[in-house]
Amino acid sequence: MDEKAALLEQLRIDRPPPGPVRTSGGARRALIALGVAIVVLAAAAATWYRQVARGEAIPVHAASAQAVQSNAAGAPVAGSLLDASGYVVALREATVSAKSIYKVDEVLVQEGDQVRQDQVIARLDDTNTRAALEQAQAQVSQLQAALAAAKLAAADAQPTYQRDRAQLAEGLISQDAFDATKASYDAAQSAVAVAEQNLAVARASVVVAQRYEDDTVIRAPFAGMVTVKNAQPGEIVSPQFSGGGGIAQIVDMDSLEVDVDVSENFISRVHPKQPATITLDAYPDWHIPAEVIAIIPTADRSKATVQVRVGFKQRDARVLPEMGARVSFLEQAPVGDSPSGTAAATATTATPTVMVPPEAVQAGADPSAGSGAVFVLDGNTVSRRVVRLGVRTADGQAILSGLDPGERVAIGDFSKLHDGARVRVTQ
Repeated sequence: MDEKAALLEQLRIDRPPPGPVRTSGGARRALIALGVAIVVLAAAAATWYRQVARGEAIPVHAASAQAVQSNAAGAPVAGSLLDASGYVVALREATVSAKSIYKVDEVLVQEGDQVRQDQVIARLDDTNTRAALEQAQAQVSQLQAALAAAKLAAADAQPTYQRDRAQLAEGLISQDAFDATKASYDAAQSAVAVAEQNLAVARASVVVAQRYEDDTVIRAPFAGMVTVKNAQPGEIVSPQFSGGGGIAQIVDMDSLEVDVDVSENFISRVHPKQPATITLDAYPDWHIPAEVIAIIPTADRSKATVQVRVGFKQRDARVLPEMGARVSFLEQAPVGDSPSGTAAATATTATPTVMVPPEAVQAGADPSAGSGAVFVLDGNTVSRRVVRLGVRTADGQAILSGLDPGERVAIGDFSKLHDGARVRVTQ
């Protein structure tokens, strides 16, 4: 023990007694700088501890998943498979023009006018066609008179022919005399036939001239609405100059439908007679019941889409051609799924679904898969959950599976949120 104590005594450092410490001005500034640095490092360490060691609360907004069974149109949102954008088009529309070059005398319609089938909408200058018609009618009168004269000459030649034939049989006249009479009779009969043919040609000319005259009166080919008026009195219209748009454009408003382009990745979800809803861009809160009319059997290679025709089940004057529209295709149970094969088998399914704000959904890496993710609030943390997406409407984003009604989801910066992140719900 004495040896160890001796060794410890050798390690002791002799210090002078404490006294007043004097520092120069440069040393004092160095000490101040050192203190500031220590304070900064301490603050940084505290920040790091809050963010990394403890996890800083990320501010988010909260939204509740609302249970829904149907949309505003009465169709189940739960069965929504996908949506697509397109435009309202008219299946039957026509640009009415003249058959030949004419000058417009008057136009009897304006844009927005409703017209009936065969209603007169314009009149063209008919001075030339009327003159041609009158000429053809005069030729008919002339040839009718010529035919009457030919028939009279044939009637006069018939008694002479019959008399000479009887005298030739009795030997009272020569054969040469009878032949001359017969030639005159045959010529009279031929003149009648030629006059009849000439009259028929003249009457046909009258029909042609009358049709040219009728072409100067422009009529509506079907009932509809005038959407464009292109001609004014005094202008020249012609089918060769189609760039002018003819006289007027008429649209059958009962033939309106929506044409949409559906991605090839989703076309397997669409089939004829499938229920759908149409939402017009002009009326985002108005959902119109619809039905798939047909799938055009060809694809657009440049856009990788297939065109689908969707028809309205309700007609409304607010629906206008060329309006932007969004179509939501709804799920439909196949007929084979019903043992009885009744109409109930084709009814849309009404499986439970929820609706959340679109900004609460993080799109998936593969859009064609129809999936996404939401961050579900659990106290002051969130958990990332993959969900199956339905249709997106003005009411929100439909979630077909993966989220229960009443659960709260976070709305915030997805780049900061992660599974297990601490959050702070703000108003």
